[in-house]
Amino acid sequence: MMTGNEACADGALAAGLTFFAGYPITPSSEIAEVLAERLPRRGGVFLQMEDEIAAMGAIIGASLAGRKTMTATSGPGFSLKQENIGFACMAEIPCVVVNVQRGGPSTGLPTMPAQGDVMQARWGTHGDHPAIVLAPNSVAETYDLTVRAFNLSEACRTPVILLLDEIIAHVTEKVALPPRIDVVTRAGPDAPPDRFLPYRHTPDGVPPMAAYGVDGYRFHVTGLAHDETGFPTNDPREIDALNRRLAAKIDRRAAEITDVVRESLDDAEVVVFAYGCVSRAARQAVREARAEGIAAGLLRPRTLWPFPEAAVRAAGARAKAVVVPEMNLGQMAHEVEWALRGACPVVPFARVDGLAIRPSQILAEIRAAA
Repeated sequence: MMTGNEACADGALAAGLTFFAGYPITPSSEIAEVLAERLPRRGGVFLQMEDEIAAMGAIIGASLAGRKTMTATSGPGFSLKQENIGFACMAEIPCVVVNVQRGGPSTGLPTMPAQGDVMQARWGTHGDHPAIVLAPNSVAETYDLTVRAFNLSEACRTPVILLLDEIIAHVTEKVALPPRIDVVTRAGPDAPPDRFLPYRHTPDGVPPMAAYGVDGYRFHVTGLAHDETGFPTNDPREIDALNRRLAAKIDRRAAEITDVVRESLDDAEVVVFAYGCVSRAARQAVREARAEGIAAGLLRPRTLWPFPEAAVRAAGARAKAVVVPEMNLGQMAHEVEWALRGACPVVPFARVDGLAIRPSQILAEIRAAA
């Protein structure tokens, strides 16, 4: 038995975490508490920093030196990390950022659930940049997706965000941990230090990465637009190539990264699109609707970004409506509507009072749409 926060810590250790930096904030604090005790015993480093900005900077530096790194935070702390998340995108630093969502805006509701950080996870930092955001709906899935977050981060050389919510973080469930997991490690340098290009344009868009300061590898790292050596550039051709490569390295893997769970969709006339804790209520509502003779189905994204546009379009092609219950004022409903492009109506259902959406509330929306 364990909670989602404990599963996140366990998954990180299984994936090879060797450096954690963070600042305590509800409802994510148990992740740091578990790692403060267990990570040093495994030879890793746990640092409680003076704030979230410093914590994000610390994991960037440690990753640059070759460590697998993670930080965990909630609400306002996630906002503080945004500038450094952008730096990690631009400098192509693998790391995992866990955000256990709570009610907002500002300090909001520290101990109550919400899903208000969906768009911040995608667009919180400035500029065009790639984003990979994963959202589990159970304790077991939190373990699995924490491991996957590390693997994607290492494979794509980019920060990956694991978006939990207060309910998933604190619910206690029985979990059977897998006896074996696949662990990905970043590709090492393919040239000696004097010929190594840290931002070389490779066919797959992901340059090999040397551990900074190890075996003679030293190179320029900056958040400025840079050339293949890492030094800043104002050459429009180099700037264009860099920005397009950063986006393309995720776009070309979108089908592989995108992960959705489909339930009862083959004949569904009313589709419910739900993620995180709300998807648990949605599953119950769909089953009760089926019992009443309503052809309802559930589409549950485990990857929020890249957005599962093809899956949404396929599920909505034959539907009368797509119901989108969220614990925000419709952040993902807008994305669903854009993906469907008028193929069928989108019915948002929002709750932002710090309480969970109930199956009966979703069932009422299904009945109305059927």
